[in-house]
Amino acid sequence: MSGQVLFTVLVLAVGLERVAELAVSRRNAAWSLARGGVETGRGHYPFMVALHTGLLVGALAEVWVRRPDAVPVLAWSMLALVAASQALRWWCITTLGRQWNTRVIVVPGAPRVTGGPYRRLPHPNYVAVAAEGLALPLVHSAWVTAVVFTVLNGFLLATRIRAEDAALARLA
Repeated sequence: MSGQVLFTVLVLAVGLERVAELAVSRRNAAWSLARGGVETGRGHYPFMVALHTGLLVGALAEVWVRRPDAVPVLAWSMLALVAASQALRWWCITTLGRQWNTRVIVVPGAPRVTGGPYRRLPHPNYVAVAAEGLALPLVHSAWVTAVVFTVLNGFLLATRIRAEDAALARLA
């Protein structure tokens, strides 16, 4: 099986994982909204969806069109980073439980989660996103996608973290 095909399988697996995340997110968002949750930061959400979709599509397009050679040491180290980022992401999801979703929804009176990875980092899920966004394309040397996603994600996260911090400050 060619490297491009194996990479495509990896990207499709990550895409399926994202679909699973969205299912969890929708269920948790409904739970939060039913308990009086307030959503903020709606304006950046469509850009976030487009950027994350673009990561997957861009990585595949770059690998199939530009046909870069996969560098084994880079591929394996980046694959390990992708796996670690997925583990961190799901640690965040399980730690936040019903309070986790892909939107910024805060339930009044809900306790702020400070356990798990949140004990050490204020936004560990975004560490996972940044690591995966860089590492996934680099598994097959798709450096253009890695750079473009990383730069655009930096701008998005600046906006997202401000919105999230403001929403969480209202809990205190």
